[in-house]
Amino acid sequence: MSHITLIRHGQANSGAQDEASYDKLSALGHQQSQWLGDHLRAQRQHHARLYTGTLKRHMETAASMQTGLEPIEDARLNELEYLTLARALESEKGVPFPQDQAAFTSHLPQVFAAWQNDEIKGAPERFADFEARVLAAIKEIAQGEGPALVVTSGGLISMVMRQVLRLDIHATAHMALAIYNTSQHRLFPIGGNLSPTMFNAIPHLENPDRHYAQTHV
Repeated sequence: MSHITLIRHGQANSGAQDEASYDKLSALGHQQSQWLGDHLRAQRQHHARLYTGTLKRHMETAASMQTGLEPIEDARLNELEYLTLARALESEKGVPFPQDQAAFTSHLPQVFAAWQNDEIKGAPERFADFEARVLAAIKEIAQGEGPALVVTSGGLISMVMRQVLRLDIHATAHMALAIYNTSQHRLFPIGGNLSPTMFNAIPHLENPDRHYAQTHV
């Protein structure tokens, strides 16, 4: 069993109102990704494999990191469709779509809870199916040879942490809210199970002149 480092994509189009418009890196997102790649090389961190989802923001992040590894694309590493779920919850239950960051912070736990309880008829996939595909992908990657980098999204990372830490749905949602763009999250095999040994690390953004690049959306 090999250790895995999960990486959230760089800043995307944060002003988007739908999934398709969101799925591209901003100029800052490309810069964050480049800085992360520079950091990994400077620290001589060895990775034998690179995986990404099939979303544009995943692939752009991996490309800007310049790891020298050929990415293996796996749709099981794609993000949950929060914007689609939010619109469905609004139309079906009258829960207003959030218009600012404060509203989003309280809205995401509502969406996660309703989704887990199969209360959103227009959900593009069931919560249980999302959880199952994430677990299957991570298990498969862990069984491969050599340390792996996995470029994915915040919701998926929070789901992985839910599984390894046995978090309830509200804790999972609040964890998702905390995840920085281009942050690192390491899972290490201990006693035959994957255990978190790093969460939300952004050493490449800690210098004072880069604090402006510590983003969450």
